[in-house]
Amino acid sequence: MPQLPPAPQPPMTPEAAQRAIESHWPPVPIEQRPLDRCTGQILRQVVYAERDNPPFDRVCMDGIAVKSAALARGQRRFTVEAVQPAGAPPLELQDAANAIEVMTGAMLPGGTDCIVPMEQYDVSNGVASLEDGVEGKPYRNVQRRGEDSQPGIPMLTAGTRLGPPEIAVVASAGLANVAVSRQPKFLVVSTGDELIEPGQPIAAHQIRRSNAYSIVAALRARGFEDIGSEHIADDEQTLNERLRQQLNERDVLILSGGVSHGKFDLVPKVLQDIGIQQVFYQVAHRPGKPLWFGVGPRGQVVFGLPGNPVATLVCLIRYVIPGALAAMAARPGTPEQVMLAGPFSTGRPISQFIPVSVNRAIATPRPTNGPGDFLGLTGTDGFVELPAHSGDFPTGFVATLFRW
Repeated sequence: MPQLPPAPQPPMTPEAAQRAIESHWPPVPIEQRPLDRCTGQILRQVVYAERDNPPFDRVCMDGIAVKSAALARGQRRFTVEAVQPAGAPPLELQDAANAIEVMTGAMLPGGTDCIVPMEQYDVSNGVASLEDGVEGKPYRNVQRRGEDSQPGIPMLTAGTRLGPPEIAVVASAGLANVAVSRQPKFLVVSTGDELIEPGQPIAAHQIRRSNAYSIVAALRARGFEDIGSEHIADDEQTLNERLRQQLNERDVLILSGGVSHGKFDLVPKVLQDIGIQQVFYQVAHRPGKPLWFGVGPRGQVVFGLPGNPVATLVCLIRYVIPGALAAMAARPGTPEQVMLAGPFSTGRPISQFIPVSVNRAIATPRPTNGPGDFLGLTGTDGFVELPAHSGDFPTGFVATLFRW
């Protein structure tokens, strides 16, 4: 008796697709980078304080250093006996009734424990006269030694994204080189005979190759650096040869277009022919249902993104970039939650990605005229993911925001 073909698998949910991507994307290796090339990278070591931070009792304001006990006794005039600049060994107050002029960042002079800001006194003939009402508690305007961090206590842990504040912390630890995740080597591939590069002559039946530029821009905006880009015509042999070569040189292939069921949608077959194992095809959301994902023989990952511009970008932001960060061992961030500014109806019981503009955590839906309306995305901040629901979403409905 003839066997019936297996029933087609239903599309995956967005959550299941994300889990599948993260479970199949191999962890990236670790590399050492010079500190000045680590901005935006994912830290893969623990950073400890080199010494107490601050390493001494540090003056926090320009002014005069005095003994707080003298202020408590009502003293309001102090002879300035010396000047303590930043970056110099600490002076010692010679007379408890005197003061030492100090600069921000200087070591607290010995024998003093209080800084009176320069705005609160006048100096004449070497004598500082305080304004009425000036108080001086012990260690006023002084940051105590070790107040921020101490040796042996982590300042940064693995998985931290190194932004400007974190780079300063690493520098304070005395590290010239840092262990970070090696970035994946991306290749962005556009398929389609109808695509023409910007700046080249174009015929009436052709369109500009724009998807690749938005993909590269989104990756670069998140700190990824090694990104190639290539346009391949709708020819099975050419696709086979070029993708096979690129698969040997790259960690991640991101293809835009050619993944649906049309006669010239050759990508899934070609990927199978060059040894890419399909993990899933189709995800239950709009736009971007025909999303394809697979893995290569050496752990390379391949995404077949839908060719429509809106679908391309939302799938990249929703799946590819989070997958890359997970493979780089980035610490997961807290999802950004926003509330709908008004009621909204999707009209279909399937998860929806809706472009929005956001103001103070209030999201105003700005749906496009379809998945090809890339112009409709301009001026939006990102998109919200609305779960499968056949009715209206009320004003104030809380949804997760994915920023462009």
